Amino acid sequence: MPAETPLRIPYGVADFVKLRRGNEYYVDKTAYLPLLEQAGRFLFLIRPRRFGKSLLQSVMECYYDRRWEPDFDELFGGTWIHAHPTPERHRYLALRFDFSAVDPDPARLMASFESYCRIRLDGFLGHYAEIIPPDACERIRGQHSVADCLSRLQEELELLGGHRLYLFIDEYDNFANNLLVREGRDKYRELTHGGGVFRHFFSVLKEGVGRTGAGLARLFITGVSPITMDDVTSGFNIGANISLDPQFNALLGFTTDEMARLFAAFGQDHAQHRPVLDDWYNHYRFHKHCGEPVTNSDMALYYLQHLHRLGHPPDELIDHNVRIDYGKLRHLVQIDRNLNGNFGRLREIIETGEQVGDIQVSFPVEALLQTESFVSLLYYLGLLTFAGEREGAPLLKIPNRTIRQLMYGHLREAYREVDVFQPSTWAIGERLRAMAYRGDWAAFFDDLGEQIKAQAGVRDYLQGEKMIQGFLLAWLNLAPYFSVQSEQELGGGFADLYLAPFYVRYPDMRHAYLIELKYLKRGEDSPERRRRAIAEAEAQLARYARDSRVLAALGPATLHALVLIYNGWELVYRAEWSG
Repeated sequence: MPAETPLRIPYGVADFVKLRRGNEYYVDKTAYLPLLEQAGRFLFLIRPRRFGKSLLQSVMECYYDRRWEPDFDELFGGTWIHAHPTPERHRYLALRFDFSAVDPDPARLMASFESYCRIRLDGFLGHYAEIIPPDACERIRGQHSVADCLSRLQEELELLGGHRLYLFIDEYDNFANNLLVREGRDKYRELTHGGGVFRHFFSVLKEGVGRTGAGLARLFITGVSPITMDDVTSGFNIGANISLDPQFNALLGFTTDEMARLFAAFGQDHAQHRPVLDDWYNHYRFHKHCGEPVTNSDMALYYLQHLHRLGHPPDELIDHNVRIDYGKLRHLVQIDRNLNGNFGRLREIIETGEQVGDIQVSFPVEALLQTESFVSLLYYLGLLTFAGEREGAPLLKIPNRTIRQLMYGHLREAYREVDVFQPSTWAIGERLRAMAYRGDWAAFFDDLGEQIKAQAGVRDYLQGEKMIQGFLLAWLNLAPYFSVQSEQELGGGFADLYLAPFYVRYPDMRHAYLIELKYLKRGEDSPERRRRAIAEAEAQLARYARDSRVLAALGPATLHALVLIYNGWELVYRAEWSG
């Protein structure tokens, strides 16, 4: 690569060869390779989407596959592992599958799975034609199924002098999860239970792992949830699950030091942008005792790419490529177009921002309605992360503002999907703009109240102050004008809602809001109770408005202190307290 070739930001690049030959910046994770070797021969790693799992596998493939040995200096020059190579470097024949390439449509799934895997096998046999003779290749290709081809491959490698296979499987659960979402549990069970093709595939792997002298020497599997692995193997019993191992907390994602070096490489000051980066992309921890969090790598590169190319951060801080498929969560919170218990749990988590509970290592799809399994899945999808302990149990929290925005979107979509509440999002967005830029707050709450009256189905879900508050949060976060804080400790109490201007994106905003919400049960409203509720709310607002944290985030904006009183689902009083 000529010296004058500019360094590039590797946003969206999952191929290590392209990254290195394209002069793209590489956040060096190769010091983890010896640790992975020591962790076990058959490893299983779960991380959220867009966290760099595919690039990690590509790095490992280039390091362990003997066909890349002549390119070691070119590909790994300057990395930690180049100066500290292990005895296993370029010792294996590597075969890699990426199951995101399999079509999840039930009519084409089996054919697509077989076709894709055979293409990958054919490529592997072509790369190693000098090792695997034509007659052995024909015996491998001639098997009835791709699972049998893989079994035969292991046999042939043993017969050819003990050549060892390193098998990589990326996105192992992708098409199975998509099938579950699109077609439901029956179709999913056909694939993963009994004589299902996917179950048979993994049974071959289990047999190969346990057989004496087998050609399958190492196995590395990545995905986003443990459900499929539990279903196809009756629990992950073919190796070590390192997903919750503290020494691999920063195996994927970027630490603060890595972020600082990354930004400096492109002439940017990480410290200047760190408040926004931390708020929107950081705070992932993959073990309850981990101290330093990591930042989502895709999100960080998305931000840096815009900053480097355009001179300013992206207008839309949530990369559309990291938005979790709404269908996955809709499947989890509704059955037959009725919201199930998981919807209530999701709403509670969003309202409080946290959940106490243990993370399950594996669980079958039938267990998703159990609280511990549902909460665990939210963790594996990256919607919750470790944040210490509380009363001897792990404390899980929503990691950052990006995930909070996505989860509010899940709530809105869940209401819409079951025909409970279908307001005009455009109209609500315009009301939010009026709040942010013109101080016209009443129209937002009045319009939302009128739509609740018109769509009676939502009223059953709006019983209690917390439910009202969560519902408001879902719609106040429709557009990111405000940094919305719920139950923040201020002035000796906890403010229901503080809507601080999001100046980084909207520097010309001039309105902020402190909101105290009071709830009266249906049939319990009276002039006296309402008067007491108003007086209590105004006294709280008086304390909160003087808090230094409110004033620090306020900047040049005008602060509106609002009192809202709900009688059941109905907004019966709204006023601005003037002090």
